[in-house]
Amino acid sequence: MRGGSPVTVAAMTQAEKGEPEKEKEREKDQRGVKRPIVPAVVPESLQEQIQSNFIVVIHPGSSTLRIGRATDTHPAGIPHVIARRHKQPGQPAYRDKWILRDGLNKQESNEQRQNGLKMVDQAIWSKKMSNGTRRIPVSAEQARAYNKQMRPAILDHSSGAKWTNTQHHPEHLVGEEALFINPTDCYNLHYPIRRGQLNLHPGPGGSLTAVLTDLETIWSHVIQKLLEIPRKDLKYYRCILLIPDIYNRQHVKEMVNMILMKMEFSGIVVHQESVCAAYGSGLSSACVVDVGDQKTSVCCVEDGISQRNTRLCLAYGGSDVTRCLHWLMQRAGFPYRECQLSNKLDCLLLQQLKETYSHLDQDVSGLKDHEFQVRHPDAPALLYQFRLGDEKLQAPMALFYPATFGIVGQKMTTLPQRSQGDPEDPHDEYYLLATQSKQEQSAKAAADRKSLPKPGLFEDSRGQSLDISDRIHSQEAELGSSQNDCLVAGNDLEEPLAALLSRKTAISQFEGKALGLDKAVLHSIDCCSSDDTKKKMYSSILVVGGGLMFHKAQQFLQHRILNKMPPSFRRVVDNIEVITRPKDMDPRLIAWKGGAVLACLDTTQELWIYQREWQRFGVRMLRERAAFVW
Repeated sequence: MRGGSPVTVAAMTQAEKGEPEKEKEREKDQRGVKRPIVPAVVPESLQEQIQSNFIVVIHPGSSTLRIGRATDTHPAGIPHVIARRHKQPGQPAYRDKWILRDGLNKQESNEQRQNGLKMVDQAIWSKKMSNGTRRIPVSAEQARAYNKQMRPAILDHSSGAKWTNTQHHPEHLVGEEALFINPTDCYNLHYPIRRGQLNLHPGPGGSLTAVLTDLETIWSHVIQKLLEIPRKDLKYYRCILLIPDIYNRQHVKEMVNMILMKMEFSGIVVHQESVCAAYGSGLSSACVVDVGDQKTSVCCVEDGISQRNTRLCLAYGGSDVTRCLHWLMQRAGFPYRECQLSNKLDCLLLQQLKETYSHLDQDVSGLKDHEFQVRHPDAPALLYQFRLGDEKLQAPMALFYPATFGIVGQKMTTLPQRSQGDPEDPHDEYYLLATQSKQEQSAKAAADRKSLPKPGLFEDSRGQSLDISDRIHSQEAELGSSQNDCLVAGNDLEEPLAALLSRKTAISQFEGKALGLDKAVLHSIDCCSSDDTKKKMYSSILVVGGGLMFHKAQQFLQHRILNKMPPSFRRVVDNIEVITRPKDMDPRLIAWKGGAVLACLDTTQELWIYQREWQRFGVRMLRERAAFVW
């Protein structure tokens, strides 16, 4: 077993049943029980087709769920949301936030937002356009005078939009049906995943059990309605589940248990989003930048392996850009004054405006006239005309100056953390730490101290230097993050506890800051183990997800990374390449496509965790079979 277990799960399975029976069961599992009648000698390509047709790939995003067979060209995608009917009449409605966040009404938030906007305007003014002239920012006052006098035109007395029909009082509704429930109906609205993790909270439906039940209901609905696979037939299918690079072990364990034991898939492979994104784009190595709706993650993948030290997750994404655009349009006198971020239909409208008009092309300047329609149920269809200037550029630039989002009092950057341990998995890193010799631990401590980078590589939003210890978390996994760990190891680790604590303090300060997207990419690449790997990553920066799908985003990110990368690499890296649409694919589908590719690889056969094995050995199977270090 990976991690030094004296008895592997494979060996325990071997002892449990004879070789012939095991071989029969393995063949049965790999082919799938529900198999069409075919000739005795089946062509290899047909075998792969049959096998892949019985594999379902699930990519659970924060705002959009994507599920499909491994043989499908495109997955089915629906809003990842569920509405549940109140159990008692008169119960107050609870609705999870989508674009709104906590702490945005504080004075500190507004000050931070204004400071961030000043930095954005400075960046716009300082960069020249392609014709060599300097771009002059357009102030919000210039658009406000025009927009204030605009009134909507009535296109039709009926908008044509309808609320979801709830006359039969369904227990739950999923996807778009959930979003279009009349606010007066007695339903709670839940997003089971937020910012890459299960959406646990103290409110109604926020317990681990409730969130897992929501996931099971949503996924089962899509599989039955859109993939047309009856729930009772899932025992003939296997599943590939994509998880974030920085994952919560407990959450992954519970999701695997739900898929195998509740939904009753026959087997599962769990893999990381960044590696699947590399597979889906046809790259063996890349710095994967996944800009989602709720979070942004950066990770370097080398030869199909996610490098742990390079992983980081930023707690902002496309929905924050949407909220920022709304704030900027309000400053410019946005004529649709009834627009509320607490209204799901208004949020959908703002998302559409962002996708239609926002850009990162600094050659586009001046005031432009635009129009949009508002079609809400039980209301006339309205046409609004309005005028915008730099707001369309400022909103997506907030990804590079995240102070503009005005998020305060929240953890903005997440790095890999030590495992908290699991009673079902006795041979984890704690076991390794306790059984290592003194010489091994001292040697690793000395080697890690030599590999620490110099501090002060990055600055926060106020221009103050940040001390970043790139490999602190991997050191902690080997050295122990507290005095108790040192006592367990039973030796004096040459490095005093005070030094460990000071590095932990430095990293906690770093985690409190909101790194811009370009600085996050530079930090991730700088954490790579060798200069050769860093050069490889600079020449292959893969952007996936739907949060950076703006005109000229590729050139904008490429320019910023080239200007901010260390001078030593600027001389030796031949070409910095930012890839936003590999093979002309939709960047939102690339990770899912990589999961489908994974299903067809021969090496994947060694990664399957079958229902009977999970039932017997539990989470130990993830340590044994996962394609990454669990």
